[in-house]
Amino acid sequence: MSRPSIVPAPLARLPWRMLLLVIALGGFGLVILYSAASGNMRPWALSQGIRFVIFLCGSIVISRVPEDVWRRGALPGYVLIVILLFAVELLGAVRGGSQRWLDFGFIRLQPSELMKPAIVLACARFYELLPPNETRRFGAIWPAAILIGLPAGLVMLQPDLGTALMITGGGLTVMFLAGVPLRLFVGGALGLAVAAPLAVTYLLHDYQRNRVLIFLDPESDPLGTGYHISQSKIAIGSGGITGKGFLNGTQSHLDYLPEGHTDFVFATMAEEWGLLGGLFIIVAYLMVIRWGINVGLRARTRFAKLTAAGLATTIFFYVAINLAMVMGLAPVVGIPLPLVSFGGSAQMTVFLCLGILMSIDRSNRGEQNW
Repeated sequence: MSRPSIVPAPLARLPWRMLLLVIALGGFGLVILYSAASGNMRPWALSQGIRFVIFLCGSIVISRVPEDVWRRGALPGYVLIVILLFAVELLGAVRGGSQRWLDFGFIRLQPSELMKPAIVLACARFYELLPPNETRRFGAIWPAAILIGLPAGLVMLQPDLGTALMITGGGLTVMFLAGVPLRLFVGGALGLAVAAPLAVTYLLHDYQRNRVLIFLDPESDPLGTGYHISQSKIAIGSGGITGKGFLNGTQSHLDYLPEGHTDFVFATMAEEWGLLGGLFIIVAYLMVIRWGINVGLRARTRFAKLTAAGLATTIFFYVAINLAMVMGLAPVVGIPLPLVSFGGSAQMTVFLCLGILMSIDRSNRGEQNW
């Protein structure tokens, strides 16, 4: 007869290998924010740590929600968040020249962040309801295109190009995995390539257009629009293999590196911890994403498979876009490095994704939730 465990069974059955990687990433992020503030817990590390613990506990609570709740709530939740996006256009609070938040007094909510997992759930639910033999027909495409295009368009109006791209990417991932013919994606990519110059000229705001042009030629304005990318490259390159050492970074401490605690936190880290620190972050993220993909591979239902793969891809987009951005491989679109960058929005979204993934993982193992 086995001895009773001190740890409650629901906690013992959590995917602790994945959670320990997440905790390691969050802890490393606090160390970086502590250094970015010149060895002080305020103004970033302390509040970030408090949010991290709250969201981590919240994701564990979410993991107890049955998979069927996500299935039945996918489309109503999507509709609710679209309504909130419309409300942002009418009543939203303006910060930094962007209108992205709803201020309820006790909380400031950014609905576009909630749409990142919501679009995955909604598209997964749509393709689960669609008969498999209809997936390769036009009726499988235009409803999903509306599901994706409506929130992406509303987010572009805020304006927030990075989030709109992530919403689009999450939805397209589910479409592709659901079996929509590859030729349609190839045709869409070719059409986008043709329309891109027109979109850059007529649809993007001036600062967004400048970011795209600077990405193509960052040295054309090294002290203006190209300053972020130039300083980020200097910080990353100067770190070398092992870095300059904890609290010894110059680019961030001397304020050469803008946004060194948010969008460009990876550059702050690379200067002090070097290539080894960068490899730790990348490998840890890849292992978390791999766990999410494996949850999808083990899933028993079409909805769960598509949802798990879509949510894992959403986390991948966060990491890939941010790293490409700070290395000068993509335009600066304002995507933070989740769990590491200062700020609660991306952290909340990633923990929501992880909570839903753990919920699906419980269902895969046949465990009872609530």
